[in-house]
Amino acid sequence: MRKVRIKICCIQSVLEARLAVDYGAAAVGLVGRMPSGPGVIDDHLIASIAAAVPPPIATFLLTSETAVQNIIEHHQRTNTNTIQIVDQLNEGEYSTLTKHLPALKIIQVIHINDESAIEKAQEISHHVHALLLDSGNPHLAVKELGGTGRVHNWKISRKIVDRVRIPVFLAGGLDADNAQRAIDEVQPFGLDICSGVRTDGHLDESKLAKFFQAAGY
Repeated sequence: MRKVRIKICCIQSVLEARLAVDYGAAAVGLVGRMPSGPGVIDDHLIASIAAAVPPPIATFLLTSETAVQNIIEHHQRTNTNTIQIVDQLNEGEYSTLTKHLPALKIIQVIHINDESAIEKAQEISHHVHALLLDSGNPHLAVKELGGTGRVHNWKISRKIVDRVRIPVFLAGGLDADNAQRAIDEVQPFGLDICSGVRTDGHLDESKLAKFFQAAGY
């Protein structure tokens, strides 16, 4: 049986990235400027961490940019091998992004607030390499675009997994206590975790070990 892929997000340093990879992470998340939420680091540090992570580990740039040209420029400053768009595009097309960055994987976050997310996920799935289902709310005055620590309605997430033909990562409020249930109920390609493996903002090796064990590693 295939192991679910694990992405450890909110990485703060090369040492944290190496620790995550040592435990079996298939990807690390590097958080650019955000309107709210944990884990933000500057672009220079993102570039340094991305350069230190060995292939084939995926390095995700979490960008809150909503214009394709701005996303391209953000990537040029960081040189990750994957882009995670945490908000919706309001200027430009996915095709333009993939044309300019053909070697990169493009991941679109879908924030699960109600069942309208299902149709949105299905439409976007034709234009990106993977989806990531999270618990934010981009419609607030101060947008929540990730790192909420909240579990959303997994029944909606399961419907999305069943209806799209690309990999789906599940995020939002995951920890060692609910990892196996998330795998069983949603059947995602991967799990994405930030606060559930941290203590006082720092990657906690004990929590990391328990999470990987709970996820079947």
